[in-house]
Amino acid sequence: MEMKQYLRDIFLFNTLTNKKLLEKISGLPDKTECIKFFSHLINCQYKWMARIMHDPAAPQMSWWDPTYRLDELATEWDKSLQPWLDYIDGKTDEQLATEVTFIGLDGSEWAATPQDIALQLNYHSIHHRAQMQTIIRQQGFEPDFVDYIGTKYRKL
Repeated sequence: MEMKQYLRDIFLFNTLTNKKLLEKISGLPDKTECIKFFSHLINCQYKWMARIMHDPAAPQMSWWDPTYRLDELATEWDKSLQPWLDYIDGKTDEQLATEVTFIGLDGSEWAATPQDIALQLNYHSIHHRAQMQTIIRQQGFEPDFVDYIGTKYRKL
């Protein structure tokens, strides 16, 4: 499988599982912390895209703000995801493996490959989804099964 296709697949897996998680979050008595984590994932997608596109506003963009309302999360997720899917679609595997530069937190220039940035976004999403699953369990609810293999295996 090409890296390009893998990146698309993992972004779509994260979208499927994160939206499933949103359904569970909507039923929580205290949604605050989950909304904060979910908003953070959206902001990360926006900020990393702004970084690699050399948007002059990127250094000032927050990883944690804004915090979106629950009813905005699904739409904002899609809005933050689409530029990534478009970016990946417009690149070859070779281009995705070629370093791009961006301005880091310290104001200096850094470099990474777009494929590594895309993988970071998706692995980071898994990390925070696990935190949200813990919060769901702490509030007395059973989290949904959102493991990757659950989208791939089949009973014979």
